[in-house]
Amino acid sequence: MFCYQCEQTSKGEGCQTIGVCGKDETTAALQDLLIHAIKGISSYAHRARQLGAIDAEIDAFTIQAIFATLTNVNFDPERLVALIHRAIQTRDAARALYERASVQAGIVPVEVGGPAAWIPAATLEGLLDQSRHALLPVRFLAESKEIANLQELVLYGIKGVAAYAAHALALGASDPLAFAKIHETLEFLTHPATTAEQLLAAALAVGELNYRVMEILDKAHTAAFGNPVPAKVRLGARPGKAILVSGHDLHDLHALLKQTEGLGIQVYTHGEMLPAHGYPQLKAYAHLAGNYGGAWTDQAAEFDDFPGAILMTSNCIQEPKAAYKQRIFTSGMVAWPGVRHIADQDFSPVIAAALEAPGFNASGYAEAGGREEITVGFGHHAVLGVAGKVIEAVKAGAIRHFFLIGGCDGARSGRSYYTELAESIPKDCLILTLACGKFRFNKLDFGEIGGLPRLLDVGQCNDTYSALQIALALAGAFECGVNDLPLSLVLSWYEQKAVAVLLTLLHLGVRNMRIGPTLPAFLSPEVLALLHEKFNLMAITTAEKDLAAMLA
Repeated sequence: MFCYQCEQTSKGEGCQTIGVCGKDETTAALQDLLIHAIKGISSYAHRARQLGAIDAEIDAFTIQAIFATLTNVNFDPERLVALIHRAIQTRDAARALYERASVQAGIVPVEVGGPAAWIPAATLEGLLDQSRHALLPVRFLAESKEIANLQELVLYGIKGVAAYAAHALALGASDPLAFAKIHETLEFLTHPATTAEQLLAAALAVGELNYRVMEILDKAHTAAFGNPVPAKVRLGARPGKAILVSGHDLHDLHALLKQTEGLGIQVYTHGEMLPAHGYPQLKAYAHLAGNYGGAWTDQAAEFDDFPGAILMTSNCIQEPKAAYKQRIFTSGMVAWPGVRHIADQDFSPVIAAALEAPGFNASGYAEAGGREEITVGFGHHAVLGVAGKVIEAVKAGAIRHFFLIGGCDGARSGRSYYTELAESIPKDCLILTLACGKFRFNKLDFGEIGGLPRLLDVGQCNDTYSALQIALALAGAFECGVNDLPLSLVLSWYEQKAVAVLLTLLHLGVRNMRIGPTLPAFLSPEVLALLHEKFNLMAITTAEKDLAAMLA
């Protein structure tokens, strides 16, 4: 195997025996083959679209299948093999769509090769053999490493876009133009003769696409659940039966809340589900009881201690311990061998497991030495509602600088940098945060500034659009560009959603960003030098040194 799509990849170079995430060679090979098959779908879907032919089922399967290949999503070889064969069926449907459109247009359909002509082996052993001859490690030997790296950068950006698009689609929101661009980009990646310049342009175009898709997702969330409002979230748990929900999928959380209403079961959020407490339609459920635990990286210990059922939605699953494997469930594209999967949002097995588990005793649970509650819900509607107060505080000198410290959490020790940075920021500065990286510091007490909490939790990584709207609104209010604001962006990355977000920021021309804890292994020194020259993108150093530079 060879995989370097996440920040924690082995030795900062690539996992070659087993993934740091826990996936083995079989899982890695099947995910690569699934992407290979999806490129075949897009080869025909893109051509069909150019002739005005569109199929919603083809589009939906494409983004859902891509989502299954993100880091910490699908580890189940059986389900991945099924997805590969379904991808071939979908590719055949896309081919038929293209051929019918060609006949209607009076042209001769083109015979497409490459992934569009690939025939998967009938057995698992055969599939694994095919993977050894067609995919990333072979390309590194056969062509420019820089070109292969840039192709992967574009692909990882598309993976992030597909994840956001899948979240939106679950809520009934989509955009034909976004699907068209996804197919176009994947078809583009089937051509080996692309240049570094073309691939960099394609990467920035993926950033533009991601901005569009994040906007669609933002509107889908607010249409379904209302605009987030500041809300205090209980840390810990109440006495009684319990279900813990992790991941990102608010759609699944909402369905579970409806199905558990009146059953005496308390529902708790974990990880990226924390922002759910800011949405009016979700916080209206009295049994949405609070947040338990922190980021996905701590799940093994936290799930082991949780005395109820656990539901993993969207992504971020780790290998379950035997102690809780029988009471953890997956939904959507998430899968782990031997873990029960929930289809069609029928959460009755989760509910049954919660009722069988002991639940919390009469004293409940409180985080040792921690705070009793934290505040979430500072999406762009909430922040812009008090924009006048913020602007006046800046003009009066009460707010000197803004920091956006956001992104993924991970297990590397270097991520303590983000805690140190947040703790060191002067008290006349405002901190915006989002995504699970905030669990490094979001339970600290930062106090207030200008009548506002100094730490404003914007939401999930899915809510990056919201943070961008805040920055753009501030730039508009001060009649300057985003790069002219007293604003510093410090990002932590782990998986492919973060890659898509980075490409969006670069597309928007945002400069002077710091990224860590390490730089992507799939960016060559030449590309990193170019991004530093054009955008002043830089690696983090130490909290003390970086803070001094940002405030200078």
